[in-house]
Amino acid sequence: MKMKKFINNPKDLTKEVLEGLALANPSRLHVDDNKLVISNCLGDKKRVHIVTLGGTGHEPALSGYVGKGMVDISVPGDIFAAPGPPACIKALEIANKASGGAGVLFVVLNHAGDMMTGNMTMDMVKEKKLNIMKLVTQEDISNESRQNWNDRRGLVGCVPLYKIAAAASLAGKNLQEVYSIAQRFNENMGTLAVALRGATHPQTGDMISVLGENEMEIGMGQHGEGGGGRMPVKTADETTDIMADALIKDLNLKRGDKTMIIVNGSGSTTHMELLIVFRRAYKKLESMGIKIVASWVDEILTVQEAAGFQLFFARMDDELLKYWNAPCDTPYLRVS
Repeated sequence: MKMKKFINNPKDLTKEVLEGLALANPSRLHVDDNKLVISNCLGDKKRVHIVTLGGTGHEPALSGYVGKGMVDISVPGDIFAAPGPPACIKALEIANKASGGAGVLFVVLNHAGDMMTGNMTMDMVKEKKLNIMKLVTQEDISNESRQNWNDRRGLVGCVPLYKIAAAASLAGKNLQEVYSIAQRFNENMGTLAVALRGATHPQTGDMISVLGENEMEIGMGQHGEGGGGRMPVKTADETTDIMADALIKDLNLKRGDKTMIIVNGSGSTTHMELLIVFRRAYKKLESMGIKIVASWVDEILTVQEAAGFQLFFARMDDELLKYWNAPCDTPYLRVS
């Protein structure tokens, strides 16, 4: 089937996406000559700054969360591709200087290309003696057990983590404290994805994962990596139950726990469907005596026109909840 998308020259996709983001949000961010997406609040006070990296093609993530109270600099790569270390080290140098000595939290999603860039960048950080700490998000429960947590993929959990880390920074926490707070959230979150249909790569038209007409796959990775959970399509409640049970088991959620629920649409799943899924997940946790203290239902981190969603649970405490509820102003998340 021929790809149908409203694009121009495929070679110009990343440039045009970033230009559009900047033109639509001039009060919040700008894009510099190195294609870095920079918050207009950069250097507003002495505080820890937040820098992240990742490929474009997953809009609104990651650059759509640059702004007051979240990411200070996003280093975008090409479609589904990590940026190179030179762009990352440039971003970290800018953020480190803007922090007034407070330092930078460098958030990297656990994907092969991102990790390679992140590790090479940190080697350069050591040579330049910059005040940087790297944190890796890795909450996909499908590809590794919690015992092998370091090998898990990063999914939508990076976005609430940005919010919590940035709020801790704005509250005056130092770099080690910001890292520890963000890492506590990181260790208490889990995501499981399901796909009904794969996506097309917008530069090549190639299909990313092919599913049969009556198939779905639980455990699908961000870029179409198989999760081993291929099965006939089930109802919203049946699918949610399978995924929620797996997340509850992985996180060892118990009566009395406070929990965040996020339902993240993959790109073409309707908001109607996402709300039906959220309803089931909410009622399931509620029936177990688990209190839902935070929630978000939206397209947050997508994969082009893929059909499906990511179900995210995180165990919360009062401090994490305080930072989650703190104000922010970004193109795609605003809290007053």
